Amino acid sequence: MNVLYEETGSFKVGAVLAESDASLQVEAVHGKRSKIKAASVLLRFEAPPLAEFMPRADALAAEMDTEFLWQCCGEAEFGFAELAREYCGHAPSALEAAAILLKLQSAPMYFYRKGKGRFRAAPADTLKAALAGVERRRLQEEQIRNWAQELQAGTLPAALRAMLPLLLYRPDRNRIETKALELACAASGLSAPKLIERAGALPSSHDYHLGAFLFEHHAGDGGFSASVSAAEPPELPLAAVSAFSLDDASTTEIDDAFSLTRLANGRYRVGIHIAAPGLGFAPGSELDQIARARMSTAYIPGRKITMLPPQVIERYTLGEGRECPALSLYLDINPLSHLVEGQETRIERVKIAANLRHHQVEALDAAFLAGAERGDLPFEAELFFLWQLALELEAARGKPATQPDRVDYNFFVENERISIVERRRGAPLDKLVAELMISANNNWGRLLADRGIPAIYRAQSNGKVRMTTVPSPHQGLGVSHYIWASSPLRRYIDLLNQWQLLACVSATAPPFGKNSADLQAAMREFELTYAAYDQFQSKMEHYWCLRWLLQEQVKLARAQVLRDKLVKFEGIPLYVRVASLPELDIGSRVLLEIEGIDLIDNSVSARYKASAEDWEQS
Repeated sequence: MNVLYEETGSFKVGAVLAESDASLQVEAVHGKRSKIKAASVLLRFEAPPLAEFMPRADALAAEMDTEFLWQCCGEAEFGFAELAREYCGHAPSALEAAAILLKLQSAPMYFYRKGKGRFRAAPADTLKAALAGVERRRLQEEQIRNWAQELQAGTLPAALRAMLPLLLYRPDRNRIETKALELACAASGLSAPKLIERAGALPSSHDYHLGAFLFEHHAGDGGFSASVSAAEPPELPLAAVSAFSLDDASTTEIDDAFSLTRLANGRYRVGIHIAAPGLGFAPGSELDQIARARMSTAYIPGRKITMLPPQVIERYTLGEGRECPALSLYLDINPLSHLVEGQETRIERVKIAANLRHHQVEALDAAFLAGAERGDLPFEAELFFLWQLALELEAARGKPATQPDRVDYNFFVENERISIVERRRGAPLDKLVAELMISANNNWGRLLADRGIPAIYRAQSNGKVRMTTVPSPHQGLGVSHYIWASSPLRRYIDLLNQWQLLACVSATAPPFGKNSADLQAAMREFELTYAAYDQFQSKMEHYWCLRWLLQEQVKLARAQVLRDKLVKFEGIPLYVRVASLPELDIGSRVLLEIEGIDLIDNSVSARYKASAEDWEQS
């Protein structure tokens, strides 16, 4: 005697070896013996032979029409043997009954299981909806295959092109477009951006990386609505000074300028003038929402994405030949000791006589270090005085404003060509600007703290820099209070602190009160956003270093060992791990062979070739 029984949701057959009321001992076709419950048995049969039974039942079930079976069974619950009798028109054989059972089991949309060997036909409406879903999935799978084939052939389907940023930067794996792209990637062995690049839908590797940043932080292209504008500032008194700024040639958001005036008592008055966009719009306004969403201007080689719209920057930047609204800090200086003997903060208009650019006056760095003036450059006397003041301010703090041996790099991109220029920090003009900004941010931080007006401070203790709403020392700078308030056109925290300062100076209620939740939230959001922007800037500088290697056709490059197989290329800020690097002392100079550069992956493969010194001597 043989039996067909159910075990863990599937049907099996076996020859009965022993049987009791509750259980049976059976032997499968392959010889395995099992103990099964008597309640699991659905059929008993003698023929056909055990080894033939399931294959023949499967074949017979495959010939049956599921739709016809569903029509035959009615609405009431039924057993498979009952349906087999009706379907066959006679008492079914074990093989026929088993075929019916297998057919019912294989069509769960048509037949609901109601117990051991028992089923119920699905309602017509439910079945119709289920079949429509199956057909929809079939068509989707067919569409996925077709799109994937187009991608593999080097064509981007229109449906995928319409949602390209989503596919590249935030793919939704529930969408069929994403499934098609993944299928094509798996078949081609290419990543999604490389496959899309091969299809001609990625203008450039640069656009790919920039697009990721814009998608994540600027909802598209980083542009502004043309209708957004700032109000005209209130009528302000005109300062009796002539100010000048000092910036890189590409700077358009000119936040700070300086003036120097000789007083009747022989003292000098130094003016530190900061652009005042906070006079043009208030917290909670449309412009504030724009600035808060961006939090900062983002800088990348060849491009910047400003925090504020161009029309607002144009109105409030400290532009040459204009009378600009400004928040000014005046320091009265003893010309002999360069000690600060008095200070005052004013809200006013300031005439900007010149926007000096670093390349115009950089010759002064060497002259000032030599202790002399050249005598042929604009505002040279004023700059020399301010540099001497900067030295005294730095000495009073006991901390350097910049590390003299630190090297920065300027990236210049023009017509897709990149120039990378080293720039050492700590030069006189750098120190001049840095010290005056530290002085302004220190004095204004202390002013707000003394008046009990909340602000966001930059603090440092135990080597860790953090932002806080509690007035705290900045040990790294050697000052008791330090806020960011000198770049309100470029950083949201500076703008927010400027609103508090404007209220302080004008003796009005500050927009952010004590324990302001909005102040705390803005601080947290800024820290996260600023870190993300900094990371992206580093990523794009890495990218342009790779572009420079390709542009200059560099095959062999010199580098310096830093740590853990990490090296820095000489002359450019490119950091790479070299797996083949032998154990060498930190600071060792090596020669690397460039094996490959991938601009989509933003990576370079380099192999250790020799010691740079040995190579140069050979």
